[in-house]
Amino acid sequence: MPEVNAMTLPDRHSSSAIKWFALALAIIVLDQLSKVYFNGNYQYGEVREVIPGVFNFTLLYNPGAAFSFLADAGGWQKHLFTVLAFGVSGWLGWNIVKGRFSCLMNVAASFIIGGALGNVIDRIIHGHVIDFIQIHYYDAWYYPAFNLADSFICVGAALMVLDSFRKPAL
Repeated sequence: MPEVNAMTLPDRHSSSAIKWFALALAIIVLDQLSKVYFNGNYQYGEVREVIPGVFNFTLLYNPGAAFSFLADAGGWQKHLFTVLAFGVSGWLGWNIVKGRFSCLMNVAASFIIGGALGNVIDRIIHGHVIDFIQIHYYDAWYYPAFNLADSFICVGAALMVLDSFRKPAL
């Protein structure tokens, strides 16, 4: 019988982590494909109504973070948000690999990793994030434009909060 040591055995948590990283990769691909479509088929600032008075597609560029936070900061913010996204994604990924999260928390982490890295790709390639979803109420109220990556980050954060309310298994 061949000699087996701990270094040759696959780690149970590492092998199960593959599905969570595959989910994050699928989110990145979906996000990037949507951005390629809107960046290639819309003019900057163009708005196309989908549901009148409520929902539009548009093409806007955001050099800052959520809600254009630090958009006028002069460029250093691109590097800050890139490092932050890598740091958070790395920490979440490490915890997935180590098996420290519940299933719901793994989904949440995958959503956040996929969304964060999807936006990092924009910052690296374009110098800004491509946004194209616009929610509003006629001309009375507009939510800042966003993209699929932003949506996955928000849903992931909500799932993390939901997971925090669950009782730990005994």
